[in-house]
Amino acid sequence: MQPFAFELKTRMVTGPDSILDVGREAAQLGCKKALIISDPGIVAAGHVQTAIDSLGQENIETQVFDGARENPTTADVDAGLAVAKDYQPCLLIGLGGGSSMDCAKGVNFVYSCGGTMKDYWGVGKATGPMLPMIAIPTTAGTGSEMQSFALISDANTHVKMACGDKKASCRVAILDPKLTLTQPASVTALTGIDAISHAVETWVTKKRNPISMLYSREAWRLLASSFDTVIQQPDNLEARTAMQLGAAYAGIAIENSMLGASHALANPLTATYSTAHGQAVGLMLPHVVRFNGKEFDRWYQQLLAETEGMPGCPKAESGSAGLADFLTSLVETAKLHTRLGGCGVERDRIGELAEAAAKQWTGTFNPRSVDPQSLAAIYESAF
Repeated sequence: MQPFAFELKTRMVTGPDSILDVGREAAQLGCKKALIISDPGIVAAGHVQTAIDSLGQENIETQVFDGARENPTTADVDAGLAVAKDYQPCLLIGLGGGSSMDCAKGVNFVYSCGGTMKDYWGVGKATGPMLPMIAIPTTAGTGSEMQSFALISDANTHVKMACGDKKASCRVAILDPKLTLTQPASVTALTGIDAISHAVETWVTKKRNPISMLYSREAWRLLASSFDTVIQQPDNLEARTAMQLGAAYAGIAIENSMLGASHALANPLTATYSTAHGQAVGLMLPHVVRFNGKEFDRWYQQLLAETEGMPGCPKAESGSAGLADFLTSLVETAKLHTRLGGCGVERDRIGELAEAAAKQWTGTFNPRSVDPQSLAAIYESAF
């Protein structure tokens, strides 16, 4: 058994209209001045005002920074930091998708500990206590609300920096499935595929352990059985609830077992071609599953056993090949590309992309070892 240490540092509050509890949760943290970090779309949807009203009922003063952008960069963090320094909050609230929550964590690192975002690239770099944070996801995707990591891209080099420290863990995560009803269909598709990739990858990493597998398994069961429904029936609140909870469980699995080669391969596509993360990882995942399946097919069979008999899900005995085909079908259901050429990727840049993928931290946790040559071969299989 893989040795592990486990501590769930985040209180989870779930259910329709649970965003109305944010004021009470903030008050229990003893905070009277909150900075909400979000984006213009979430503000326009009315979710930020709902949070402000709830906080106001507890006499908690609020300020809003709505400059969090997709794939947040050091520039976004710096802009939020300037607001925080002027406002001097005692609580941060990340309200939105993974980008808003990651941006909030990034602001927290630099506001609480000084320096610049690059100083926290890696694990355990926080130099002191950090502000308490509440996460309110409006998507079912990254699971950032249950993680101590923030993914922040360097504004100049576009390299994604994984900045993690247990001090950055959210004190509270509020999972209100009603908030996901307002997201565009494309966001539902992209974030859903991302969450599914988290469940699949965490199941087989080198760091997997009984705790991570517990959450990976339940995340897979919830996500695999609900994704098609949220695509076909976007107002189905039960399916939305399952997706949001599945994404959160997958986030806990990431926290305890990390990710694999699919994310290592996806990040250079985003950095080089601005490919949406969910598109990039969804496209590469089936090919990584086939690659890993040559040595770890039994593990994929065990994962499929959890959903065998559910509508559309493959039989456990089909293993990595059946899982890869199923994942491809989900990407097709989401109306996303299943080939790199469709994303504008140039074949003659495979070597360059593979070199960049080999430098990604997540690749080191892949169950089957990877290097530039094997990663190039996986890219090639995706053309």
